[in-house]
Amino acid sequence: MPLALAQLQDLRDRISDRLRPWSRSAQFWVRAADIYTSYKVCQLRAGFVKDEDEREAMWEQQHELGAQKMYSLCSELGGLFLKVHRARLKLSNTDVAVKVQHPGAEHLMMVDIRNMQAMALFLQKYDINFDLFSATKEMEKQICYEFDFVREASAMERIREFLRITNKKPPVMVPRVIPGMVTREVLVMEFIKGTPIMNLGNEMARRGIDPSGKIAAMAKQMAFSMQIHTQETSLSVALLDYGQVKEMPEDLRLAYANLVVAMADDDFLRAEESFRELGIRTWAISDNKLEELFQLSLRMFDTRLPPGVTVMSPFADDSSLTKIGVESFPEELFSVLRTIQLLRGLTVGMGLTFSCAKHWRSIAEDALLKAGRQSASKSRKQKRSFLRRLFW
Repeated sequence: MPLALAQLQDLRDRISDRLRPWSRSAQFWVRAADIYTSYKVCQLRAGFVKDEDEREAMWEQQHELGAQKMYSLCSELGGLFLKVHRARLKLSNTDVAVKVQHPGAEHLMMVDIRNMQAMALFLQKYDINFDLFSATKEMEKQICYEFDFVREASAMERIREFLRITNKKPPVMVPRVIPGMVTREVLVMEFIKGTPIMNLGNEMARRGIDPSGKIAAMAKQMAFSMQIHTQETSLSVALLDYGQVKEMPEDLRLAYANLVVAMADDDFLRAEESFRELGIRTWAISDNKLEELFQLSLRMFDTRLPPGVTVMSPFADDSSLTKIGVESFPEELFSVLRTIQLLRGLTVGMGLTFSCAKHWRSIAEDALLKAGRQSASKSRKQKRSFLRRLFW
């Protein structure tokens, strides 16, 4: 009897594994359709409202609702892709973090990617003048890297070594990979104790820190400058996940550096030139092409927002994508685009005004100078490199 029960349980598990992708896809489309419909209804209602402040309030409310639904979709369909355990090495008595992949996780993730690609094709055909499908193709490529812990360990060590040799004191902490304890599905690394950035608000409340006080202000500064080391507090930032580290081709890296300088200098012509060099093909709906193209570049590749604006929607009447269509977007740039959007979310959440283009300008100039694309005389007029000003 125990054998028969075990066989029955095994059969149930196999049937469940077969049905899980179908069930997951059905849940995705039901929820995605609900979110999409709510935005289209808001877009229709906003079209009848003449007052700009009232329209902004409508979109704010819609974004709040949409964000809650999107978070619910992601968290409930998140699945168990990997687990991180805390362990201790016997010989050295050192605490380590052990990342372990869940069996079948990669296949389940690919189901999600296929659903996203279908949604992207629908949106770019009917709603958004942007090559979303290429972005999802790059995401598919990058997600596969998440399931290769050997590659992640290599990237982690390269970044850790780079930060060590280029700074007297590394600006961020990078876990050390434990030698001989890495496979494609298991990664053992140094354990770093700390508070996840998403939990900082709760941690500050637990410690009785006023969000508008001096310590909180220093924490916000530290998040972007890594410079907080005073008698009152000593804070450090640790970067833990290196599964999607992206190494850009040299020509694309230099083209992006050129765009960074253009955005920092508000140079419309240079921004247009950089878009062409990056392989971003656009078509103009607006007569004022240069200005709108520059505004689009800021929304895509810089963290700054227009005065008084905290959210931007591709469905809004004043969206850059209603004036400049993006016909083709290089897959390689999606990681950059996504990183900028994450940084922008952090700056808005922290109540900061921050332009990554202005802060990265000197780094971009150094790259162009080394490649012979920036005159030395022009570069000397700039302040010393951002990295030196920041970390030395």
